[in-house]
Amino acid sequence: MAPEDGVEAHDDRGLMSHRTTTLRHARKVAAAAVVAVAALGLTACQDNADASGSSSSSAASDSSDSGSSGSGSSGSSDGGSSGSAGGNQGNGGAGGGGGAGAGACKTSQLGFRSSHGMGEGTLIVDLKNNGSAPCTLQGFPGVDLKSKNGSISAERSDLAAPKTKVKPGEETRFTLYYPPNNSGGSGETFTTLVVTPPNETHAHSLPVSINVPVTDGSGDAIKVDPVGTGK
Repeated sequence: MAPEDGVEAHDDRGLMSHRTTTLRHARKVAAAAVVAVAALGLTACQDNADASGSSSSSAASDSSDSGSSGSGSSGSSDGGSSGSAGGNQGNGGAGGGGGAGAGACKTSQLGFRSSHGMGEGTLIVDLKNNGSAPCTLQGFPGVDLKSKNGSISAERSDLAAPKTKVKPGEETRFTLYYPPNNSGGSGETFTTLVVTPPNETHAHSLPVSINVPVTDGSGDAIKVDPVGTGK
């Protein structure tokens, strides 16, 4: 019995020792598991915090960028509008200056009148601005003389053409030169003067009476001065 009791006691002590070891191991495992779970939880919290912080920071950055972009856009828009307004004002000023100038006189706004000059063989043609705004004339007029037998065009003289500004109601002139008929013959009589103002394509006709000698072409030619000379 004693040996059996000893064996039994021995077995009991071994079993208890095994159980104690197992329990300790289990406790260690459990403690390790708790630590691991806690670590995972802490890591998750940190990740969430980082993600939240990163999102907040990103949102703040986006908001800041958006505000900066909006401000820049507004500034650019305002600057462009201001510049555009300035440009419009500048153009307006230039337009006003251009409007203050005088354009070329049109045939339709001119009145025509002819008269014989002081010297023999000269015809003065007055051009009156019948419009409501000033206009300018510069150059030689086109001049054709018509008779029952045909027409002839006046040649240009050697005078320079001044730029003449004609205000409403004012006149300027040009002079036509022709050889007077001192031959004793009937000569050739022109009864119509066709005038085309400088830089115009529309003509105006007025009645005249100009008698020139009939020649073989060796005589003096009919010539015209530019508008604005002689006055």
